[in-house]
Amino acid sequence: MEPTQLFKILSDETRLRILMLIDIEKELCVCELITAITASQPSISRNLSQLRKSGLLVDRKYKQWVFYAINPKLPEWQKSIIDLSAQQNNRLISADIQRLNDMGKRPERTQQHCE
Repeated sequence: MEPTQLFKILSDETRLRILMLIDIEKELCVCELITAITASQPSISRNLSQLRKSGLLVDRKYKQWVFYAINPKLPEWQKSIIDLSAQQNNRLISADIQRLNDMGKRPERTQQHCE
């Protein structure tokens, strides 16, 4: 992926917040993202589809859930941009993280993250 393509993807606030949250949490499912970002299921699913098609995210199925994670095969420069964005811009996602932490029953996970 060319830098201009990555920055176009990151220019959408919802996609950026999704990537930042997944970077921090290591993996999230659709229901967690709906709660955290307070967006509709179709909106979250559409953005996840775009992020997966771009190669930024990978997914795995576990029981009835699909979990999304940052693609471990991304070039280091792309991983760094996502990591720095998540680490240095907490104010953008602090309310999202709080909603995620306040979420009642979160989906069961195994220790294995998406790969």
